[in-house]
Amino acid sequence: MTDSNLSTAVRILIADDQPDVLSALRLLLKPDGYAVHSASSAPGVLDAVMNHDLDVVLMDLNYVRGNTSGREGLDLLSEIRRYDSTLPVVVMTAWSSVELAVEAMHRGARDFVPKPWKNERLLAILRTQAELSRALRKQRQLEQENLILRSEAPTLIAESRAMQPVLDAIARVGPSDANVLITGPNGSGKGVVAQTLHAASNRQTQAMVTVNTASIPETVFESELFGHVAGAFTDAKADRMGRFKLADGGTLFLDEIATIPTNLQAKLLRVLENGEFEAVGSSRTNQVDVRVFSATNADLDEEIAEGRFRQDLLYRLNTVTIRIPPLCERSEDVPLLAAHFLGRHVAKYRKAVTGFEPAALQTLRQYAWPGNVRELDHTIERAVLMAQGALIVPSDLGLGPRAGGGPRYEEMTLEQAERLLIQKALGQQGADISKTAKVLGLSRSALYRRLEKYGLEAES
Repeated sequence: MTDSNLSTAVRILIADDQPDVLSALRLLLKPDGYAVHSASSAPGVLDAVMNHDLDVVLMDLNYVRGNTSGREGLDLLSEIRRYDSTLPVVVMTAWSSVELAVEAMHRGARDFVPKPWKNERLLAILRTQAELSRALRKQRQLEQENLILRSEAPTLIAESRAMQPVLDAIARVGPSDANVLITGPNGSGKGVVAQTLHAASNRQTQAMVTVNTASIPETVFESELFGHVAGAFTDAKADRMGRFKLADGGTLFLDEIATIPTNLQAKLLRVLENGEFEAVGSSRTNQVDVRVFSATNADLDEEIAEGRFRQDLLYRLNTVTIRIPPLCERSEDVPLLAAHFLGRHVAKYRKAVTGFEPAALQTLRQYAWPGNVRELDHTIERAVLMAQGALIVPSDLGLGPRAGGGPRYEEMTLEQAERLLIQKALGQQGADISKTAKVLGLSRSALYRRLEKYGLEAES
């Protein structure tokens, strides 16, 4: 197909009881690159619908010679709609009438074509219905997997001098299609910067799909990115669309890019170079148009030197690099961020909290924030829950010196002690994940899992 929205072959089922009609339709559709399936009976149509991944069905209404009522085709149409309510069906018949057309549309047909058809009009109808079919399917998949960036604009709060280079880069690079590498310590807001870049781009009306590569087991990594076909491996019960396909036409955000297994980096490089990939278990090449943002807090030059990351892959990812400073370097933003998080959590928990006591704001400014913006967010959430009055006081924040009234290690639970050790190590290592993991004797992936666990759930 020449249309950019149909960059891979449109899968169409043509159904008619006359072989010459099927031959004529195949000849008509072949130059436009359709992948054609055919059927010559009502049971054959149902079998094809149930066993093939189709974009559109073009079917006759009469399958018994001498019968021109179209009733068999109408009943078949109803069966198809019951099986798949979103699959577009275009009906055609040589014995057309207004009543038959109305009944077909009432039963769910998307369009009605009389025989003999006009080639140009038929091709236009099929192309339109295929586009709608793919758009609906893609939207439904995104909603099911909860991966689509919702319509509300991201909130990037950045008025400090340290964040001005970030804002300048977003303004310059956002409207382009350039791939962007976002670096910075854990919890510094790399995901928000990616969302802001997407919102500033000409893809803002399309999906932004996010993948945390650190959280995907290596055994299913290729399937998550590129999809798989039914039967590709033991648990592959049905076809699955990968993240690149879900992001087609939009943006893919690969968070924690340094954790991608080395044996899969070549496949990622290929799709970044030419937009081509194969789903696991399939020999058919897919073509996608995806802008890629990636993020990491690792030193990729060090990862390359240690043989854990491909240098040519880095060159494809970092057309532009944006560095996010740690929160300790942008202390002017702390009160603004705190006020923003306060409004969000007050609404969430329906608390009558209106602001901070001056001493609480001073505590927020003086704290080192080894967990960066994410830690600030969770601190304000905890403070909203703990607050007993209209204003948050220092004790609500839980940021006081531990050597004073805080519990000793022997009084802590194992999780409390582990969280405190990780937090201290992060502070000592400047929130560098690789160094912190080494100090703690953990792998990077194990540390990522603990950061996510305690950042979201644990309280100390």
